[in-house]
Amino acid sequence: MEAKAQARYVRVTPRKARRVLDAVRGTRVVEAIDVLRFAPQGAAQPVLKTLESAIANARYAADQAGERFNEEDLYITETYADEGPTMKRIQPRAQGRANQILKRTSHITVVVGDTKPVAKRSKGRTR
Repeated sequence: MEAKAQARYVRVTPRKARRVLDAVRGTRVVEAIDVLRFAPQGAAQPVLKTLESAIANARYAADQAGERFNEEDLYITETYADEGPTMKRIQPRAQGRANQILKRTSHITVVVGDTKPVAKRSKGRTR
């Protein structure tokens, strides 16, 4: 059984969110919660909330299907952070000039499942 959760328009850059997501991808859910709870990165908080939402979605889907649910059997199968809309702001500079400030947002997606994910092969050249 798989369950998915998305957090959209999160005010963290996708690059910083991917750094946190790479740390927990493929791990068990209970271990990932511990890692995210004590991670020093600011992007860990919205990722943790999204992961907890995916767990709740899996629990609800299991109840609807009449299946047994155990949180310790869940793995994080997929995680990705897509780029959201960028807010453009202006900062005044000297002599009437202006600098543009880009405030990036991201869409964070977490998919949990009860089967351990298989490592994907790299797209690089093989010899």
